[in-house]
Amino acid sequence: MATIPANGIVHHETTLELEPKDLFDYSKRSQWLRAAVLGANDGLVSTASLMMGVGAVKQDIKAMILTGFAGLVAGACSMAIGEFVSVYSQLDIEVAQLKRDFNRRDIDVVEAEGLPNPWQAAAASALAFSLGALVPLLAASFIKPYKMRILVMAVAVTVALAVFGWLGAALGRAPAYKSTLRVVVGGWMAMAITYGLTSLIGAKGLH
Repeated sequence: MATIPANGIVHHETTLELEPKDLFDYSKRSQWLRAAVLGANDGLVSTASLMMGVGAVKQDIKAMILTGFAGLVAGACSMAIGEFVSVYSQLDIEVAQLKRDFNRRDIDVVEAEGLPNPWQAAAASALAFSLGALVPLLAASFIKPYKMRILVMAVAVTVALAVFGWLGAALGRAPAYKSTLRVVVGGWMAMAITYGLTSLIGAKGLH
């Protein structure tokens, strides 16, 4: 846009000057939210499948809860470590690129803005996994009758899968119905396969 002041000198305002300087990067926020939803879905499916598998051969509530808790801790630690290593590798690459671009070898990570934080990524991944894993744990914790416990856990997991599927679709701007259906069917397949194989091995009497 050009303006002509009284002195006759034409000033041109660039597009960058017209844009607000405090724009929020919504794409990065969306990526973080999608990663959190996927982490929670992983925690939900893996923990529920473990509990279903153990429940197939041992109906004791204590065994199922301990198995679910062990799955929560192991999964959260695994997710955190994997995310930390992955993001730290990305950070090293970006810092090395900055040093090449600015021809400086003394660039500190603190000096550069917008770089990924490995500790933050690890904590977010572990937290998301743990929140997902809590769904089957809480659903089964207070119900002693075996059949009712399995039914309540299955219903709770199905509802949570549908919610996570819908959130993932909304954040990724994908068709909600198809995305939700894929997540629910995928979760049920994982639980059914784990339950079936564990029942088969238990029936064969392996020790």
